[in-house]
Amino acid sequence: MTVRYLDLQALNAQFEPALSRAVTDVVGSGRYLRGEQVAAFESAFAHFCGAAHCIGVGNGLDALTLILLALKEEHGWSEETEVLVPAMTFVATALAVSRAGLRPVFCDVTRDALIDPAAAEQAVTPHTRALIAVHLYGAPCPPLPLQTLCQKHGLAMIEDAAQAHDATSADGQRVGSIGLAAAFSFYPGKNLGALGDGGAVCTNDAVLARRIRALANYGAEVKYEHQWLGLNSRLDEVQAAVLLTKLPRLHEETLHRRAIAARYAREIVTPAVSLPYEGRTNESVFHIYPLLCPQRDALKAHLQERGIETLIHYPLPLHCQPCYGGSSQAHYPTAERIAREELSLPLNSTLSEAQVGAIIEAVNSFSGHTTLSTQ
Repeated sequence: MTVRYLDLQALNAQFEPALSRAVTDVVGSGRYLRGEQVAAFESAFAHFCGAAHCIGVGNGLDALTLILLALKEEHGWSEETEVLVPAMTFVATALAVSRAGLRPVFCDVTRDALIDPAAAEQAVTPHTRALIAVHLYGAPCPPLPLQTLCQKHGLAMIEDAAQAHDATSADGQRVGSIGLAAAFSFYPGKNLGALGDGGAVCTNDAVLARRIRALANYGAEVKYEHQWLGLNSRLDEVQAAVLLTKLPRLHEETLHRRAIAARYAREIVTPAVSLPYEGRTNESVFHIYPLLCPQRDALKAHLQERGIETLIHYPLPLHCQPCYGGSSQAHYPTAERIAREELSLPLNSTLSEAQVGAIIEAVNSFSGHTTLSTQ
């Protein structure tokens, strides 16, 4: 049996013929930017997230960048301003800080690859003005410790929700309405994916929403009057129509993913691997199912031999990336361990019961002998 990590063609086929009809209708409408589909999606997604405002933008990196640019403009932040960022995340989180002319300051993470509140507090300086809570792999950061930290130090709490559409914390707060603003990506492989790039910002702050919308439109609220140095970052009508078609089934997709994750948690029993989110599998939306294995490369090869495709998210923590120094003397032990050991199993709604069973059997047949760390 061959199991692909993700089959986008099969995934999108589940939405036919409605998906193709939605695209065809936009093509025939003659309106491709800033039209009815974008407005309808912004309204629907804001409601879904429990936020007052949603601004569709070009991609997730732009969404995060625009939040930071708007806050920088509003508060007069200088290039000395620091933003706390987890050391284990996709590089876009830090790139957004750099693009906004601010300084990313890395912090270690918990075992679940979420920013560690204690490490973040130790990293606060007089220049710190914001913290980015990355809901990595689809797992929501527990909000209360971070909200308490941000209130104590006067920091803006920003959510990087690029992998966490529909995630809800244990206390019932839905991702997208936890922080001051949240950035989403609709890259095709996301749980809510477009047919190209797309992104959005959600916020309950009307002033911030208005500024972000203007910044995304060349810095203008009125045509040809450019109040700020903005960007050109728009969610187009085709992608909005695609997302509107998929959004009503997003929670169903979440439940399906959680059911597969629960089966992994019950039936993967080899001591060679460590499973994620022990006792908290009902919170993540499992955009990624991250195993930890000290013999990660051997496990990957073992699964590949059995026809199971896996991926690694992410082999280099941010402080080891060449664009951020690469040979930095700083060390973030948990982030570094995750980078060495993480392996992502296939998990999506196109998997059959037989394929899930084959994945479980293949993992359990791996004869790793390295003793797992308890860190």
